[in-house]
Amino acid sequence: MNAIETDDLTKSYGKNRGINELKLTVPEGDFFGFIGPNGAGKSTTIRTLLGLIRPTSGSAKVLGYDIIHEKDKILKEVGYLPSEINFYSGMKVKDVIKYSADLNKAKCKNKALELSERLGLDLNRKVDELSLGNRKKVGIVCAVQHSPKLLILDEPTSGLDPLMQREFFNILTEENHKGTTIFFSSHILSEVQNYCHTAAFIKDGKIIMSDTVDKIEETGAKRVSLSGAISGFDSLIKESEITKYVSDLKINEEDGVADFIYNGKIPLLLDILRETEPRDLTITEPSLEEIFMNYYE
Repeated sequence: MNAIETDDLTKSYGKNRGINELKLTVPEGDFFGFIGPNGAGKSTTIRTLLGLIRPTSGSAKVLGYDIIHEKDKILKEVGYLPSEINFYSGMKVKDVIKYSADLNKAKCKNKALELSERLGLDLNRKVDELSLGNRKKVGIVCAVQHSPKLLILDEPTSGLDPLMQREFFNILTEENHKGTTIFFSSHILSEVQNYCHTAAFIKDGKIIMSDTVDKIEETGAKRVSLSGAISGFDSLIKESEITKYVSDLKINEEDGVADFIYNGKIPLLLDILRETEPRDLTITEPSLEEIFMNYYE
């Protein structure tokens, strides 16, 4: 069974579309990254999957439950961390965590204490006094403490310092090894590259690519760097047949350096480069971030 499965899932806001005919599959046990900049439709997708907003058309199932007719069952089985954390004013951290456990009818005090200690939370502080990072830590404990089958996390690392980010991903990795499916949205490509098994790019409410991270990194695109006599290289590229395969072109004529992403046949590239007689040439695999930006452009 798939943990998440959508079929032409659409949410419109008047003339604007939040998400458009989304086709998305997340297998059980996956560590899935949902990538896109702010406004791409990540949060709308998540809220629709959880039944917090009603889709305009299409359908989806989460853990086998229909998002419209069985959303209460979904919420019982899912741990959710929203991008923006808000709590009832005046409550202490320990009370918020217990209240969340009670809502899930879960007895998970020991795990909550362990998670709080690992994240450096002061359980006796009032939530009104907490920084963004500490509020996010409380949200993490509330989402994870009852060992849900599926964790849905929306921009989870915002506000966390680097040490806490590392500990947070240690926690997620441990939960994933126990069988929990992880689905998290992010615009930080290194997070997805370092931890996810599978990923999807979303742009303007539509999925533009979805595959394993390894396969995405093997798209055939190359990062090309050359140095030497590159005067007029920009014009040479634009007037050649390889121009349609070149993106993210950066030229520093003062230093004699050119750098770009190339997604065509290597012999075509070499024919053009012979005309420049570069002093040095390097062709490497691009990072996930470079592939992502190539698709967006």
